Amino acid sequence: MRFLKIALASGVICLSLSAAAQTSAVGNCKPTLPSYPTIQQAVNAVTAGSLIEVCPGPYPEQVVVNKNVTLKGIAAANQGAAIITSPAGGLVQNTASLATGNPIAAQLLVQAPATAVTITNITVDGNNSQIATCGLNPIGIYFQNASGTITRVAVLNSTPSPGFEGCQTGLGIFAQSGGGGGSVVTISSNHVEGYAKNGITGNEGGTNVTITGNSVIGVGPTTGAAQNSIQIGFGAAGNITKNTVGSDVWSPDNIGDPGDAAAGILVYASAGVNITSNNVSDTQFGIAVVSDPNFGNANNSLVTKNTVSATHIFDGIDLCSNGNTVNTNIVNGSDEAGIHVDDSCTGSATGNQVTKNTINSACAGILIGPGATGNTTAPNTYYNVVTQRLDNATQCSPPARPSKKGSRHATVRAARP
Repeated sequence: MRFLKIALASGVICLSLSAAAQTSAVGNCKPTLPSYPTIQQAVNAVTAGSLIEVCPGPYPEQVVVNKNVTLKGIAAANQGAAIITSPAGGLVQNTASLATGNPIAAQLLVQAPATAVTITNITVDGNNSQIATCGLNPIGIYFQNASGTITRVAVLNSTPSPGFEGCQTGLGIFAQSGGGGGSVVTISSNHVEGYAKNGITGNEGGTNVTITGNSVIGVGPTTGAAQNSIQIGFGAAGNITKNTVGSDVWSPDNIGDPGDAAAGILVYASAGVNITSNNVSDTQFGIAVVSDPNFGNANNSLVTKNTVSATHIFDGIDLCSNGNTVNTNIVNGSDEAGIHVDDSCTGSATGNQVTKNTINSACAGILIGPGATGNTTAPNTYYNVVTQRLDNATQCSPPARPSKKGSRHATVRAARP
């Protein structure tokens, strides 16, 4: 900060002038700009509001951003990938969860007081994290009580070392609030793959995430963690629109297991979430909207114009909550119900409006739990459905498909670092 003294007849007035924002570079591809060898050195050196252009190449570091800057990967010499990789010694703890206090090793950590950080055209690759413990959670990009935009980024391999995939850790992109702070983050047009637990996650009250136009792809059948491509949970708010997600299958799961199923899109103990125009395939639950009496309700969400395909063991859309509007969805190929109005989370499910959906190939078109009352479940259109609708069902057991007790329902496993 510089100060300018102006002498007037009545005295001296001091005016503060902020140093001007600037454009700087990381690497050697922009010789006309102030340049730095590492991303962290550039972040430390520039003033708030600056643009940092990151030249192609690997950057083996963990970066902490606590001011408003733009990190932008650029192309040079026919190369276009600026990649934040694991340091030679592996990832180490650089923060802790605002909810649980558990240790976190973030590759790109954005913290308060930053309120307008943009990250674009950068790859974050957690391969070789060297985290051989369940006590440290690797995260690709973590907005912690901070706000901004993540766009056209690739986040890959957010995972502990081989053999520790079952730790329920490893998040691609994570936004979280706590201690009275907030995180408002737009996450758009990114590719997230190779995560161990969740692809994109927004947790805790004070967090509001707009998750749109991303591809988020799990590892397929795995005995490690029960994966979720996208999660909004524990009081966070947001919108989940126009994403392509799937390949979330926890392979040890079976029809009688009481928990740990994987989901393409999970809303967990967060109310009023908008889930629109997503394409979900090859999961155990396609879309799950789940209340938890210990953490809060997931009521009053909008689930519309989504296409859900190939849900294994369980349901295309699961409504374990109240007051949701579910319409104009296409659900193809559900081992259990196309849509389940599910009373198993809190003992009741009421006020759900399930109409104008098209369900093709399912055990039950709509399955209504024995404690679910006061719901609207017509009109809907059914094709190749063993039973169009089961009210107060105790069992859904078509030929060559697993049976499932309506009162014993497998649940998803949410991530809460």
